[in-house]
Amino acid sequence: MNNDLRAYIEREILPRYNHFDTAHRRDHVEMVIRESLRLAEGYPVNKEMVYTVAAYHDTGLEESRERHHLRSGEIVRADATLRRWFSEEEIEQMAQAVEDHRASSDHAPRSIYGCIVAEADRTIDPELILRRTVQYGMTHYPTYDGEEHYRRFLHHLHEKYAEGGYLRLWMPDPRKEQRLAELRALIRDEAALRGCFERLYTEEQARH
Repeated sequence: MNNDLRAYIEREILPRYNHFDTAHRRDHVEMVIRESLRLAEGYPVNKEMVYTVAAYHDTGLEESRERHHLRSGEIVRADATLRRWFSEEEIEQMAQAVEDHRASSDHAPRSIYGCIVAEADRTIDPELILRRTVQYGMTHYPTYDGEEHYRRFLHHLHEKYAEGGYLRLWMPDPRKEQRLAELRALIRDEAALRGCFERLYTEEQARH
């Protein structure tokens, strides 16, 4: 890994995440970077591009959630400093990978870099997913009461993670497939899911 590239990203890019919602802060991007580099093992890819794509993938949240993936791609293309380490072709490939990372995308990623960051961003950890869903609701819908938060929580989980949801795994990973099966089983168990929500909601309320 180029030390100058790493220093630039750690100084200028990663701190942007400190201002995002609780579910997309510095710990999230650092996790996506680690997971991206893990997934990249065994593939003929440029590890510095993998690292950079992961670092920039959610920077567009500074503008809006709905088009953040597109804004993130624009940020990659507009960053003149990246041209110290990458060609125009590599920058365009990274920008497209960033655009393709969104879980609700209606098309498969256009390159292996997009597949890697998309998979890395899909951490299938039931406890973490449930907590981040609660955190997102509390941050973005502060006037909701507990029952409204639960309905939003339930709708999101069914829309994204349940059978027939929009989440797609683009790379073979038995570990993630098993965890997704566990999460889907929990979603089907309404009583257990409600209990998880109540616990996490109470914990997150105590933090505010």
